[in-house]
Amino acid sequence: MAIPGKPLTDWDSDVLDCCQDMKTCCYGFWCCPCLACTVSGNFGENSCLPLCDICGPGILAACGIPICVPPAVLSIRAGMRNRYGIKGSLCKDIVLSCFCEWCSWCQMHRELKHRKKNPTVINIQNNPVVSMQPIPTVQPAMMMMPAQPVATGYMSQPTVVIQTK
Repeated sequence: MAIPGKPLTDWDSDVLDCCQDMKTCCYGFWCCPCLACTVSGNFGENSCLPLCDICGPGILAACGIPICVPPAVLSIRAGMRNRYGIKGSLCKDIVLSCFCEWCSWCQMHRELKHRKKNPTVINIQNNPVVSMQPIPTVQPAMMMMPAQPVATGYMSQPTVVIQTK
């Protein structure tokens, strides 16, 4: 989650910077569904989530429900921007998800690799807790004396006294 007060940053690489990381570029070109599942899993989501982008539109179109925005790439992209405090807008995420889906998956893969190399460090300071209550005082134990003398040896329960005549 983005930290309030911290300035927003840019993506580590641009959407079309595929040549910056040739391994990711080749992975995305030859097997984009595998790359999408890898990104989803590395981001902490279900690795099968990108299958919604692959199977979802075809199944929904067969039922007469057209869908044009791939849900997995859009949700992971928006989640990544939110978690890492990256500049952008939901409108831009929708456009990239619709028209440059593979490039978007490659960009997110490069971003996760960059974040893994340079983890975000958050310093948390503990503030001392000040107690405003008075210090409890220990009072000496008082011995309670019974109102009537109890005959020893004839008590069966602590509060019940049996007397014999």
